[in-house]
Amino acid sequence: MMNPSQSLILIVDPYSTGCMVAQEISKRGYPVMAIWTKGFSDEMKTHVPVSCRDLKYVAQVQDEEGWDLNDLEKAVKATAVSAANKIGRGEDYYTIVGCIAGGEAGVDVADAFSEHLGVLSNGAKGDFANRRDKKVQQELVRSAGLRAVRQACGEKFEDVEEFLKSESYPVVLKPTDSAGSDGVKLCHTYEEAKAHFAYLLTVEAVNGGFNTQVLCQEFLRGNEYVIDHVSRNGVHKTMMVWVYDKRPRNGSQFVYFGMIPIDPMSEEAKVLIPYTRGVLDALGMVHGPSHGEVIFTEDGPCLVEMNCRAHGGDGNWAPLARALCGGKYCQVEATADAYLDEDEFNKLPDTPPSPLQAHGLEVNLVSYSKGKVKSMPGFDVIKKLPSFVWLSPAASIGSEVNFTVDLISSPGCCVLMNSDKAVLQKDLDFIRYLEEINGLFVYETKGASLARPTAATFGLGTLPEGKKLHRRAMTIDRPGMLRIMSSDRPELRGGLMKRFTTIDASKEVAVVVDPYSTGCLIAKEIQNRGYKVIALWTKGFSDEMKLHVPLSCGKITYHAEVTEGDDLGETTRALYTAAGQLRIVCCIAGGEAGVDAADLLSERLQVRTNGAQGVFANRRDKKVQQELIAQAGIRSVRQAAGKKFEDVREFLLKEEYPVVLKPTDSAGTDGVKLCHDFDEAREHFENLFEVEAVNGGYNTEVLCQEFLRGKEYVVDTVSRDGEHKCMQVWCYDKRAANGAAFVYFGMLPVDSASSEAKLLMNYAFRVLDALEMKNGPGHAEIILTASGPCLVEMNCRAQGG
Repeated sequence: MMNPSQSLILIVDPYSTGCMVAQEISKRGYPVMAIWTKGFSDEMKTHVPVSCRDLKYVAQVQDEEGWDLNDLEKAVKATAVSAANKIGRGEDYYTIVGCIAGGEAGVDVADAFSEHLGVLSNGAKGDFANRRDKKVQQELVRSAGLRAVRQACGEKFEDVEEFLKSESYPVVLKPTDSAGSDGVKLCHTYEEAKAHFAYLLTVEAVNGGFNTQVLCQEFLRGNEYVIDHVSRNGVHKTMMVWVYDKRPRNGSQFVYFGMIPIDPMSEEAKVLIPYTRGVLDALGMVHGPSHGEVIFTEDGPCLVEMNCRAHGGDGNWAPLARALCGGKYCQVEATADAYLDEDEFNKLPDTPPSPLQAHGLEVNLVSYSKGKVKSMPGFDVIKKLPSFVWLSPAASIGSEVNFTVDLISSPGCCVLMNSDKAVLQKDLDFIRYLEEINGLFVYETKGASLARPTAATFGLGTLPEGKKLHRRAMTIDRPGMLRIMSSDRPELRGGLMKRFTTIDASKEVAVVVDPYSTGCLIAKEIQNRGYKVIALWTKGFSDEMKLHVPLSCGKITYHAEVTEGDDLGETTRALYTAAGQLRIVCCIAGGEAGVDAADLLSERLQVRTNGAQGVFANRRDKKVQQELIAQAGIRSVRQAAGKKFEDVREFLLKEEYPVVLKPTDSAGTDGVKLCHDFDEAREHFENLFEVEAVNGGYNTEVLCQEFLRGKEYVVDTVSRDGEHKCMQVWCYDKRAANGAAFVYFGMLPVDSASSEAKLLMNYAFRVLDALEMKNGPGHAEIILTASGPCLVEMNCRAQGG
């Protein structure tokens, strides 16, 4: 099985929910490259859900005008080589294993390019070359013997004129490749239809580019449903069935008010699900996510359109969908399973559970006013509702809000959930009331004269002499062992390289640098296996810390104790003198303070080492750690570090509070503080240079970092020659107490087969590689954020405590 970190996934036009799919894939350790299609607007590239703001691509490629698939392949592979080189890897490091549509505009290219590359594909040959075309969809569905709409399509009005003259009104007009309700209009007369046809060929589509064909269809009467699926090898699994709450408002017939989940065992779902799967088969949709829109007419379900990609709407529905499925999955995770993990896909149920495991709905906000936003008080109120789960504003202070006429012009959406259906309905009713009284926004206003107009106002003369104008004023503001087969021991290589040897452990000695806490347990384990142990104490290591010996170790008697010299040579000579006739076979860090010395000495002693050359000379430095993993394309924190406050001032002025301050070489929670404003951060920065560190000595640099929200985990590892093995995954129970933001209340073990453990282990191994931690124990502290795992710090030694 190929290493996920070398398995490159291409996402074509990743925006909206496509970013969530990309993020889920990235969470699982796969590098993601974005491909932007011709004509895809720069504005749409910024259409990234808030939960995906930290999403990073290993590279991005723009499909240029005049390029064919061969040209695109060359560009993608060249870019992949460049990305690999940036992290010190060879040109064959990345292998393309998937190509997925990240949005409506990317479907055609994703189908054609995936087929061209020979990865999982829906194909783009024959009838399926234009499966995104809504006219083609209806023809394929009709050919399969399924109910389809009456329609006509054309590039010029003459192509649809006969249909529009013979079809009963109203009729629906839309671009053949529209997204959401973009350009969709219900036309009540022939003249209205003709005018909208002409209009659609002159305006830019929401995804960028211009419409080339217009589709005219019969108006289907009935409730409109959404049926979300994920497929692999033609096996379709239903993710969720929804019914749209669409109403006429603000002069538009199709305004989204929300989306309500439907029980998969309901009478309508029992008909809709098999019909939709038949549509997927008719369209050759064998792999990936789909988002089918179907109207339940008097004569049964009829396709409106099949979106050959994930359900859109910025994925705001995802938390609700997961809750409805018992908190286990939604279309986003299932899409990643379909492309990356066939076994996990096969484990997914055929349909969601019945009954659904939660009460809730998605609410699309509707604006009955327009203006430039001064404040958004209604949004603050919504967040306080008992049923509130999630809010995604599409407006912000300073932006323009217009009347809501389609999905694109909605000022935002929210998710409501509650165990009490009555409370849920009450909260929904309140939101609708807020909309009706224009309580969502306060707009910027301009003072206007309210004086009664006179004849003079219109240049029609003047007031009679002696008459005064009435003026109205108003202000507008609102343990013994023999070593066998020593060919893997670097210190014994040479003459012993290709033959078996037996080494007597009693003639060998291990160096443990600053053995305290768990380091004492390691020293004791080494002694129990028959080796002698030399304790090396680094400069500045306090006498008090030397007494930090676990009770289980009892009294430890070392072969010798050595104090670090003035330089590496002096320390090495002291160790050789202390060892005498014994062979030094390893040099291990016994605690946080001993990491740097252990790396340097193991390299000098020519025993198994992590090395201390170049950037890795300071791998214990938490600032350096984040920089190294960022260079490797791994999620890292925003940060700034300095020896004086001026070095971090700019970061602290612009970063969102709270922020975390800590010494760059802290141990445990020593010196770590959550600061809630600039003044508190400045005070703690200065304080850290005045207090002695827990390991002895004084801090020389302070690190300021973004505050990561999410559960904090520990991944304990042991490595040998770059092969990493996970010892245990834990979850910290950390709480604010006694004035401190980070107090340890305990640590709970996490099942290594759980989904979060799999994510965390893969991430930790990638971090170890980035830090070139090839040998020895590691203790990674990781927060599982909304955008995936993110390193807090990698302790290059065994877990303490």
